[in-house]
Amino acid sequence: MSAPRRMVVGITGASGTAYGIRLLEVLADLGIESHLVMSKAAELSLVHESDLRPKDVRAKADVVHPIGNVAAGIASGSFRTMGMIVAPCSVRTLGEIATGAGSTLLSRAADVTLKERRPLVLLLRESPLNLIHIRNMETATLAGATVCLPVPSFYNHPQTVADIVDEGIGRLLDQFGIDNPLVHRWAEES
Repeated sequence: MSAPRRMVVGITGASGTAYGIRLLEVLADLGIESHLVMSKAAELSLVHESDLRPKDVRAKADVVHPIGNVAAGIASGSFRTMGMIVAPCSVRTLGEIATGAGSTLLSRAADVTLKERRPLVLLLRESPLNLIHIRNMETATLAGATVCLPVPSFYNHPQTVADIVDEGIGRLLDQFGIDNPLVHRWAEES
């Protein structure tokens, strides 16, 4: 049974809201239904990092779930999805995922994604890392998550921040086997 073309997108308060915003846009372009859950801290970061307001970001998603609604469909394993991407992922959210805390809809949806053995990709936006972060990354990875860092590749000669964000989003989608035009692949282009 194939999963519907449906992706859960979490946006947390870590710096890098541009990744979550662009992810929603690309999913729409690819015809993949997006289910968004944003933390309160994400709404605060958004104001500092862009000209958008939370309602503008919510308008980019097909379905929006309030962070406190732990009874939403995305909190149930019977709600089939392709998986979940948290972009950006704060170390607080990483810690909740690693411990299975599930205190918000975002961390609960991530827990369900792992429980159902669906891909969970975390775009961790923190540097430098301390031992707690590293151990939480290890725990989440051992549970089945993929931890990605927004480290740009420079062999494709990005010209803008948007180029760097697009490459990062393309690499996240690669984790789901989703073909996309955003990644400049090594040795595949002249």
